[in-house]
Amino acid sequence: MIMDLYDRKVIGWALSKSMRAAETTIPAWQMAIKNRPIERNLIFHSDRGVQYACHAFTKLLKKHPLVLQSMSGKGNCWDNAVAESFFKTLKSELVYQQNFQSRAMAKQAVFEYIEIWYNRQRRHSSLGYLSPFDYYNGQLQHVA
Repeated sequence: MIMDLYDRKVIGWALSKSMRAAETTIPAWQMAIKNRPIERNLIFHSDRGVQYACHAFTKLLKKHPLVLQSMSGKGNCWDNAVAESFFKTLKSELVYQQNFQSRAMAKQAVFEYIEIWYNRQRRHSSLGYLSPFDYYNGQLQHVA
């Protein structure tokens, strides 16, 4: 999952049977840059998982000169607290409430949770109790 911390929107995600970058971080990154093109400097922060540290993914990030990769300190779980919080919320609001009969059903449920509920409707205290969609659109009106 890739989240823009500005508005807490999940802009890229992938489900996989493995932790391989080709099935996880690379498709999530490709979705993220389609959903939110890189227009200015940004920091891509993650934990030290192999899918983020592998050559294939770091090479992909280096293709974008405006992107600086940052990784959590070794053993520092607080460094990635926003992502950890998202996964806790996803599990408690969706995964633990379901008995998925297939991988396809799980993927569809995760899609609906992220794209319909989490990004468009779920209110976030860090955004003044607005959804990521409402927060982002409200900020655009202030800029215009």
